[in-house]
Amino acid sequence: MAKVLVGLSGGVDSSVAAALLVEQGHEVTGGYMKNWINAEGIPGDCPWEQDIEDARAVAKTLGIEFRVIDLIDAYRDRIVDYLVEGYRNGITPNPDVWCNREMKFGVFLDYALSQGFESVATGHYARRRTLGDGSAAILRGADPNKDQSYFLSLMTQAQAARALFPAGEMLKPQVREVADRFNLPTAAKKDSQGICFLGQVKMSDFLGHYIPENPGEIVDTIGKVLGRHRGLHLYTLGQRKGHGVASPREGMAYVVVGKDVSANRLIVGWDSPESAGLYASRCVVGNLSTLNEPFDRPRRCEAQPRYRAKAEPVDVTPRDDGKVEVVFLKPQRALSPGQICAFYDGGRLMGGGVFESVE
Repeated sequence: MAKVLVGLSGGVDSSVAAALLVEQGHEVTGGYMKNWINAEGIPGDCPWEQDIEDARAVAKTLGIEFRVIDLIDAYRDRIVDYLVEGYRNGITPNPDVWCNREMKFGVFLDYALSQGFESVATGHYARRRTLGDGSAAILRGADPNKDQSYFLSLMTQAQAARALFPAGEMLKPQVREVADRFNLPTAAKKDSQGICFLGQVKMSDFLGHYIPENPGEIVDTIGKVLGRHRGLHLYTLGQRKGHGVASPREGMAYVVVGKDVSANRLIVGWDSPESAGLYASRCVVGNLSTLNEPFDRPRRCEAQPRYRAKAEPVDVTPRDDGKVEVVFLKPQRALSPGQICAFYDGGRLMGGGVFESVE
């Protein structure tokens, strides 16, 4: 039996993860990661205080030790600054994926190891297995509708070897049933939505606190001016609503197809495969992280370009600079620099990286 620190978020999934580990006989401690408390007064609800109390109540119900671990400074340095700088530079970063590598299985894991724990457990819907060579592999969660392995795609082998995902072996309704069986106070709590640390704070309000508006022209794909935008950081590729340009054609919408950062122009086009910039097949992925095998030779696998997207067949070719060239066999809509590309071999997560250029 292992000594395990469970990241109790105040939600039902991590609560059940802790309960199952206790039932299995492990020595379990619950730890709430205090990452961000909206001290700047940005409009919106960040329910961290309620989450702490819910996590504490779960620990009390299970009869385990509970700790609040202050990681605010590390979170600001590793996640918030990365997020703000990414948007400021015209890309669309994914803080949830970075949070898992840098915080939950980075700073939090380092803390756990320093305190004598052997593993860190979370409520992620993913499964961990040990391969024949002794290395740790991450598989998609048992529930295909809740699978969160995409968010673990930048984890290292050393991190995966210390990770436990008890809830990932079950379907979501089964998780709720387990929560009821243990009389957990979070059994009926709704799942959290949105960015990992913002709660109900809108991303636009969050970014507006750090990045001043920088209005510019909205143009179509041939350069015709159609309107004005409030700042390129407030728009994402593929966005259909909220850009402020009404379509003159019945049944056809304008979508964001590009950003000209140097000219501070937002580019829109029709929401169709023929619209220049909206669909792409070829891209370069950098900042690679692999779990069991390096991308050291050309190969075919599957790539998932965003959380809710389907994994599609790709040809991956390594480059001399440590990055890979990825060619989707089927053109993909709104591939965005800064977003995460996760690679799979069937149901096994191979690793992931960051879209750097798309064409």
